[in-house]
Amino acid sequence: MKKIIMAAAISTVFFAGYASAEDIKPEHEVSYNAALTSDYRYRGISQTRLQPALQGGADYTHNRSGFYVGAWASTIKWTKDAGGGGDVEIDLYAGKRGEIAKDFNYDVGVLSYVYPSNGLAVSANTTEIYGQVSYGPAYAKYSHSVTNLFGFADSKNSGYLDLGANVEISSGLTLNLHAGRQQVKNNGAFSYTDWKLGLTKDFGIVTGAVAVIGTNAGEVAYASPANGKFLGKTALVVSVSKTF
Repeated sequence: MKKIIMAAAISTVFFAGYASAEDIKPEHEVSYNAALTSDYRYRGISQTRLQPALQGGADYTHNRSGFYVGAWASTIKWTKDAGGGGDVEIDLYAGKRGEIAKDFNYDVGVLSYVYPSNGLAVSANTTEIYGQVSYGPAYAKYSHSVTNLFGFADSKNSGYLDLGANVEISSGLTLNLHAGRQQVKNNGAFSYTDWKLGLTKDFGIVTGAVAVIGTNAGEVAYASPANGKFLGKTALVVSVSKTF
């Protein structure tokens, strides 16, 4: 569940002289990323039983058209804790970004969350389509599941609304604000709201992030089967990442 405790990717375009953004960016662009986080939170819920995770991925972007594809992976614990197997999540995605008007952008695509050997009675594998609009640092995104959602039975057509902003407050320092609502179709006890207040700092060599993340999820519904701990508790999450 590509998060982004690293969280969402924040891009800054630098202008040199009279050069345009198209002059600066290559037509084809490939990037890689790696991260270590104190807890892999996705939509506010820990995927690692409140423990650390290793993460990494790769992205290809065709800057002229805005088309992109990518893959991302993270260590997890929840599928085994739920009685299945596997200890990794792999996200595969593709989409298109573009500009509607000055400072007004869109992003649409499809994202599949794959949990190899998860072995759950209702497969954890999930596919969502999504659409996002943004204006300056603020954005609104909606994701809609076209399969069952993360192992919940009869949960096709679940939806997640994500509202937020990534505001640069000084050079290299960004304030991250987020509020989300997960609706789990035909499984109302598992629907909840989550939120995040964080800071991201680009140190040049690496990027560091710290955030307070919480939810109003049901403590019984989202208790770890392994130890009974509430996976949506309010907590401080720290991560370090590198894009290259």
